[in-house]
Amino acid sequence: MASDGARKQFWKRSGAKVPGSIQHVYGAQHPPFDPLLHGTLIKPGSKPPTTPVKLKKVSTFQEFESNTSDAWDLGDDDDELLAIAAENLNTEVVMETAHKVIQNHSKLQEQHKFQEEHLQEEKQVESAELTSITYVDNRLVKSVSEGHTSSSSDNASESSSMQRSQSLPQTCTPPLVSGMADCNASVTPALTEREASRLDKFKQLLAGPNTDLEELRKLSWSGIPKRVRPIAWKLLSGYLPANVDRRESTLKRKRKEYFAFVEQYYDSRNDENHQDTYRQIHIDIPRMSPEVLRLQPKVTEIFERILFIWAIRHPASGYVQGINDLVTPFFVVFICEYIEEEEVENFDVSSLPEEVLQNIEADSYWCMSKLLDGIQDNYTFAQPGIQKKVKMLEELVSRIDEQVHRHLDQHEVKYLQFAFRWMNNLLMREVPLHCTIRLWDTYQSEPEGFSHFHLYVCAAFLVRWRKEILEEKDFQELLIFLQNLPTVHWGDEEISVLLAEAYRLKFAFADAPNHYKK
Repeated sequence: MASDGARKQFWKRSGAKVPGSIQHVYGAQHPPFDPLLHGTLIKPGSKPPTTPVKLKKVSTFQEFESNTSDAWDLGDDDDELLAIAAENLNTEVVMETAHKVIQNHSKLQEQHKFQEEHLQEEKQVESAELTSITYVDNRLVKSVSEGHTSSSSDNASESSSMQRSQSLPQTCTPPLVSGMADCNASVTPALTEREASRLDKFKQLLAGPNTDLEELRKLSWSGIPKRVRPIAWKLLSGYLPANVDRRESTLKRKRKEYFAFVEQYYDSRNDENHQDTYRQIHIDIPRMSPEVLRLQPKVTEIFERILFIWAIRHPASGYVQGINDLVTPFFVVFICEYIEEEEVENFDVSSLPEEVLQNIEADSYWCMSKLLDGIQDNYTFAQPGIQKKVKMLEELVSRIDEQVHRHLDQHEVKYLQFAFRWMNNLLMREVPLHCTIRLWDTYQSEPEGFSHFHLYVCAAFLVRWRKEILEEKDFQELLIFLQNLPTVHWGDEEISVLLAEAYRLKFAFADAPNHYKK
């Protein structure tokens, strides 16, 4: 290293070139030493020479180290520390330090394990809380038992666990009603500011003595809040009158009329003239979606009555496969008028009072009838309505995305092979049920939504998958993809985008049909 005199004059030299030095890195294996505490570890005479006589070729790390200097070298203390690090360490000191590290690590692990066990115990206590079911204002509401609120310490525990539950992933609790396995069913999700504002607009509109149906359609186009959807659907479908004073009497009359039909016709389901119709209905209901809902005997019984009565009263078409799917959205939406469940598909329908079930059944029948009145040619002999709409879809797609149309044609994929179901079931088999319900909010707000606007939705839906379609180079793979589109994780956002694109297509082509004719 440089001499003392040279070191004192270093900062005054402007042209000197001083190389940097490589310092020892101290860690768990080589902890830093305090010369005052571990002076006995330093062997006398171990201080390396500070003034090398001549620079020579470096052959070892120690020699390289001894022949370099540092501009930030402050004194002989650093030389002593370097000498200490170069010596063999005292084994007892190393073992003592390592033992302390292990002890500290073990303590931390034990603390972490204790915290996890404590959290797990609290979760088990929360999930074991008893619940009861009460009816308030004709709606099914679950209340949590107060068994854990008997002492102030329990209250504090519940408060802390609730705070944690808001930051931790939510977990499923045991079924609260027989046959129901719903996750967080008793918790109504908090509305966003926008959702709360829209709900207030609906409530104000529906609170008046005469509901403005045109304004209701405009407001409903972008989706209807769940709390007001039952009444909104009944109004939009024409089942209920706009005048508030007439609604109660209308409901009583229509419900009574429906069950008069049941009494008149349902016993004839096993007659020779009707047994084929009833048998087909009985076969088709287990194929419906969602599975959890349709497998309930009470639901099967209700759907069989609705479909059979409709078929008997509409002999021009009778029952046709596909009509069975159209009952489900109405049934699910009208159940929400009486329960607070977030996932209605998993709800045990038989837990509702018989009077409530009768109201839901009658309302579903009449609203489905209103829908089918506008698309009945879809279900008459040879289903000419569907044939026509599939042809219009093909012509429309050939104009808006010729590349997709040509790709399907080159691989001999016919539109009827995949789009027939889109028209027959109104896309119910292609998207989740909650997406269908959101879709129907708009359909019921559009003039001829189910019969006309649905065509543009199907066109937008097909073009939505253009990238995946163009990547498929085989007839079989193309057809399998188009019949099993990956929409299982779709939500309201995807449906809103689809509807916006469909509206754009309608705006461009609806009033100029020659635009999509070749």
